[in-house]
This record gives sequence, structure tokens and C-alpha cells, in this order.
Amino acid sequence: MNPSAALPITAFLVVVTVDLWVYRDARNRQRRGNPATVAVGSLRVETPEAWFLGCLLLVVVFVPLYLTATGRNPFARRSS
Repeated sequence: MNPSAALPITAFLVVVTVDLWVYRDARNRQRRGNPATVAVGSLRVETPEAWFLGCLLLVVVFVPLYLTATGRNPFARRSS
């Protein structure tokens, strides 16, 4: 395999893996009655499918947003 082709393929596989993790985690949270929800203006993300689609389209925006919504973002400010 050409080394220049390996980077985009690896990046794609990482994105899909992270997206699948977000979907499974959001689905499990929803089943437990503790769904991850975020509302920004008129945009509301609350279903596992919406999280998956958002992460698939804009991974650099939705993954940190999901981590913040679930209280797992290590870079989010904590209120004291």
C-alpha cells in the first residue's frame, strides 16, 4: 500500500470508530434513562442517531460537544 494512501484511510477508520463509540454510548445512556442532550439555538441533538450523524459530518465539533454533554470532556471548565 502506498504510504500516502494509508493516512487518509487510517483517519477515516479512526473517525468511524469514534462515531460508532458515540452512537453505542448514546444508545446505552438513552436506555438507562439518562440521554445526552444538547440544544444550541434551534438545533437540538438528543437521539443516538443524531449524535452519530453529527459526529460523522462534523467530528471535530460533535465529539467534544458529546463529551461535554456527558460530563467527560477533560478540557471543559468545571464550576467550583
